[in-house]
Amino acid sequence: MNFSPAVTLRTVRSVVQAVFRLVTGFLFACHGAASLFGVLGGAHGGGTVPTLQWPGWWAALIELAGGTLVALGLFTRTAAVVCSGSMAYAYFSVHQSHALFPIDNGGEPAVMFCWTFLLIACLGPGAYAAEQLLRRGTTVEADDRVAQAIP
Repeated sequence: MNFSPAVTLRTVRSVVQAVFRLVTGFLFACHGAASLFGVLGGAHGGGTVPTLQWPGWWAALIELAGGTLVALGLFTRTAAVVCSGSMAYAYFSVHQSHALFPIDNGGEPAVMFCWTFLLIACLGPGAYAAEQLLRRGTTVEADDRVAQAIP
């Protein structure tokens, strides 16, 4: 039996990737819920973002919906690209004008979420994603139709 770190990491990669996706999506959705509904401390320490206000309300909607989709593993790559783009927009429209580096302008969370979601978009959802269940159902239905067509 081979107990090398490379083999062990390859074995758990998909599960770790799924946990990474789940935690990232959940944290992002919490930001959206805080801004939209005033829960978890609310937007910027209290309250909610005014409805339909640009860009805050729309960003919060992307955070809640996109984070939830990523956490569930449903339309993961598309949702992750949208989430990544929204964080890139947030960084360059809100933070970058204050200072050059994220540590100086308060944009570290936006940069981290941006690159994290880009990574999720590139790698995919990993194990235990809802889209795998949908694909399995489609595949099973297609297989059943093929089996019924064969005499």
